[in-house]
Amino acid sequence: MKATQPPSPTFHPGRHLEILDAGQLHDPYQEVEKFSEPAVCSDCGAVFHDGRWQWITPSAHANQTRCAACRRIQENQPAGYVTVEGRFAQDHREEMLNLVRNLETREKAEHPLKRIMAIEEQGDKLEITTTDIHLARGIGEALQHAYKGDLDFHYNKDEYLVRVHWRR
Repeated sequence: MKATQPPSPTFHPGRHLEILDAGQLHDPYQEVEKFSEPAVCSDCGAVFHDGRWQWITPSAHANQTRCAACRRIQENQPAGYVTVEGRFAQDHREEMLNLVRNLETREKAEHPLKRIMAIEEQGDKLEITTTDIHLARGIGEALQHAYKGDLDFHYNKDEYLVRVHWRR
């Protein structure tokens, strides 16, 4: 008797980037040194505690700093670009934007540095910029999972940057 195959793993957008080896790419906006904890971002209010950024109430003596996501936003330096195009995308624009915003909300709740910087219409295309490569890839994967279509990723080997292109 043949054993049945286990079900496929649950879909987790943006939680895996096999193509990126942590030893090969480093986000230049990530801090090289650890902050004196606790530290609070003066722009968004995220708190650096226990070695990571979190959405918690800062202590009264928290050091003021600016997180990597807020620095990227201030300097207009996205880590991810997501281009969405095609007739289907035009016809289902609001539905797709809801999916994208809901994904960002879920990801940002757990990972404060994963944010959408901007969503802009450029002719018949939508351009979404993100502060994190994993969020950009996760958006592309979520669109692919929900609507099928053609999905491409392009990583810049010399920079911490991804370009995601989804079309249908």
